[in-house]
Amino acid sequence: MDYHRPVMLKECLEALNIKPDGVYVDLTFGGGGHSKEILNRLKGGQLYGFDQDPDAKVNADEITNSSFTFIAANFRYFKKYLKLHGAKKIDGILADLGVSSHQIDTPERGFSTRFDAALDMRMDPKAALTAREVVNSYSEEELHKMFGIYGEIKNAKTLAKQIVAARTQKEIKTIQELKEVLDKNAPKGRIFKYYAQVFQAIRIEVNNEMEALKEMLQQCADILKPKGRLVIVSYHSLEDRLVKNYMNKGKFFGEVEKDFYGNIIRPFSPVSKKPIEASEDEINLNNRARSAKLRIAERN
Repeated sequence: MDYHRPVMLKECLEALNIKPDGVYVDLTFGGGGHSKEILNRLKGGQLYGFDQDPDAKVNADEITNSSFTFIAANFRYFKKYLKLHGAKKIDGILADLGVSSHQIDTPERGFSTRFDAALDMRMDPKAALTAREVVNSYSEEELHKMFGIYGEIKNAKTLAKQIVAARTQKEIKTIQELKEVLDKNAPKGRIFKYYAQVFQAIRIEVNNEMEALKEMLQQCADILKPKGRLVIVSYHSLEDRLVKNYMNKGKFFGEVEKDFYGNIIRPFSPVSKKPIEASEDEINLNNRARSAKLRIAERN
């Protein structure tokens, strides 16, 4: 089994518009699938790979190409790290958001509802906040908000109430214990979808994913050269909305701003109006590609 099959690999590489002597950043190194292909196209160029997961570092250590530098850090700090490495302006940035297949398939990481394990869900195992802490210490109101916004769960208020009631009996420590609470609240016939929504909400909270994504996107404008490409694959509507708004409007919420002459003020111009989606063939090979949306923008 591959560590992680990169989604829309060919489309991502085409979108980056790689120049052999260019400087590129893969913000979500993971199993290195995208990075290895970028390196194959570089001649005299440089690639920086970022990932906070120690398993990704093990994969990165196998790459001996001198054009490659791995940085073990969350991508929300990427501009600072690139500066430390002397990379001030770059030609392209790639980010494949979400959880890697490897993280999902490793039971003890606690990302998957298929296994029983401790409630963890940290992408960086050294981080302080775990899923167990979120489930057991957040107030009913905080849980309600989290499930409603990050999980887009219709009965978020009822679910929050049930979790608080269940944990007063005994602490919810494992995936199985959490699923027992969820089973009472899941819509009939949609239990697995419900699990996925709840787990998504907790994972986003544990890893502070939305704030990290916003910080990362804002840094892209500072560090990309004019005509530099920003290529992002997202897997759920919350991420996709932030990416789309930032590429289209230069901001996450509200209307676009215009200058005196009526020109839109924004650092990027979208390369394609609609997101690119995976082909049926790819979806058949890799189910994870089903919900993937690829958006491309060019620095103005």
